[in-house]
Amino acid sequence: MASLTPQVTPQVTTQAAAGTAPARGGRPRRPRVWRGVVLVLAAVYFLVPLIASFVFTVKEPDQGFSLDAYGQIFSAEGFGGSLLLSLGLGVATIVLVLLLTLPAAVAVRLGAPRLRPVLEVVCTLPLVVPPITFVAGISTVLRWGPDYLATTPLYQTIIAVQNPDFPVVLVLAYVVLALPFAYRSLDAGLGAIDVRTLSEAARNLGASWPHVLLRVIIPNMRSAMASASFLTLALVLGEFTIARLLSFETFPNWIYRISGSQAQVSVAVSVFSLLITWLLLLALSSAGARQRSGS
Repeated sequence: MASLTPQVTPQVTTQAAAGTAPARGGRPRRPRVWRGVVLVLAAVYFLVPLIASFVFTVKEPDQGFSLDAYGQIFSAEGFGGSLLLSLGLGVATIVLVLLLTLPAAVAVRLGAPRLRPVLEVVCTLPLVVPPITFVAGISTVLRWGPDYLATTPLYQTIIAVQNPDFPVVLVLAYVVLALPFAYRSLDAGLGAIDVRTLSEAARNLGASWPHVLLRVIIPNMRSAMASASFLTLALVLGEFTIARLLSFETFPNWIYRISGSQAQVSVAVSVFSLLITWLLLLALSSAGARQRSGS
C-alpha cells in the first residue's frame, strides 16, 4: 500500500500552497509583464494626444483655465447643419448596407456555402482601393454624366444625387466603404448561431422566408447588427476625403473649415465627438454583454 501512495515533494506542496503551478521542465512560470507593458503603451498612445488636445481647448493665455471653447460649440455657425447632414447620411448608409449584406450573408450560408469566399472577397475589396482613387472615379462619372446623359431620363437622376442638402452620392460611396466592416460583424453574428437549424424549424412550422428573416434570424442578430451599425456610423462621421473632394460640407469638413479661424472650437468639437463615440461604444459593448448573459 505504501508503494502505491503517490509521493508529494515539498517543492510541489509549497507551489500548490502559493497558488502557482510549475511550468514545463519544472521551472516556475514567470509573470507575463509584457502584457502590462503593451497596455501601458497603448494607453499612452491614445490618452496623451487626447489630454494634450483637451489642455489646448481649456487653456487661455490671459484667463488661464476656461471652458469657453466648449460653450461655443453649439452656437458655432454651421455646426447644427453639418452634424445633422452627417447623421442623416449615417442613418441612410446603415439602412442600405444592412439591406445589402444581411440577406446576402444569410442566403450564402443557407443556400450556397461555396459562394461564401466569393462574397468575402467582394466585400473586402474596398479595403484595397485607396479612397483618393475611389473618389477620382466618382468625380469623373459625375462630370461625364451631365454631358452625355442630357437627353436621357438619367440626367435628372445624376443631378439629384448631387443635391447638397442630402447628397445621395455620398451615401452610395459610404456603403461601399462600410461593406468590409459591416460584413465581418454580421458574419461573426451568423457564425454564433445555428442559422440552418433555426430556419428549418421555422419553415417546418409554416413560416415564409420573409418571416424567417424578420422574426427568427434578425432577433438573434441584434448584437451583430448593432456592431455593424456603430462601425458604419463611426466611418460616416469621420470620413473626410470623399466629401472634401466632392465639395460637400459634412461634419468633418466643417471642423476643418473652422479650424483656421476658431482653432480651439474645432479641437473642442473633435474631443467632444470622440468622447461621444467612446460612450456609444461602451453602451454597445454593455448591451451585447447583457444580451449574451441573458441568453
